[in-house]
Amino acid sequence: MVMLEVVHVTKRYRRVLANDDINLTIEDGRIGVLLGPNGAGKSTIIKCIMGFLKYQGQIQVNGLENKSIEAKKIMGYIPEIPSLYPNLTVDEHMEFIARAYKLKDYKAYKDALLERFDLTDKKKKFGDELSKGMQQKLSICCGLLPKPRLVLFDEPMIGLDPHAIKELKKVFEELRDSGCMVLVSTHMIDSMEELWDTTYIMKQGRVAAVVERENLKDNNKSLEDIFFEITEGAALEREV
Repeated sequence: MVMLEVVHVTKRYRRVLANDDINLTIEDGRIGVLLGPNGAGKSTIIKCIMGFLKYQGQIQVNGLENKSIEAKKIMGYIPEIPSLYPNLTVDEHMEFIARAYKLKDYKAYKDALLERFDLTDKKKKFGDELSKGMQQKLSICCGLLPKPRLVLFDEPMIGLDPHAIKELKKVFEELRDSGCMVLVSTHMIDSMEELWDTTYIMKQGRVAAVVERENLKDNNKSLEDIFFEITEGAALEREV
């Protein structure tokens, strides 16, 4: 079943065309990747999907209008720059999310997330006392606590230590295996290596190529080959 459908989405910041006629279709139980250099429009389309920005076009989540309350309930978002409350502790951040989503029987899962990302002994630390990496890990835990069916990660591995990156990659696989849909924005090709199912290569605000893993074997090219061919050469919109 299609979990995310983005149809002819265009976003302008005054004279700057950040997203130019973006089309994405991702089914549940799949990992999609937005791959492109800085400034390609990856973060902008993720914010459009979340309903944070005004745009032209249509976005549906599980058949629902993306800005509807019903859609918001099944969406999770981990931003590139963590947005934490300086005067809330790690544990209070998690409790805040639990209350906002009216979660029940969440405490065991909350503790498991904090343990997984090495934050158990940081429960009483305030948001502004955490390092960049710890802030990112808390942001991930907050995004996962409501158990969303669609999860958007914007450059999630920046600032993470090797152990946290390893755990996050396991999370991606677990989400996919449970039937959730994952969309990851990154400029680092090797960061998603064997995890992705569909990669959307972005350049100058457009989707320059759609690469399906199952079709890559017949192409005699690696994802890296296709990426550099497009981003460093002539950008032809195509499907691989």
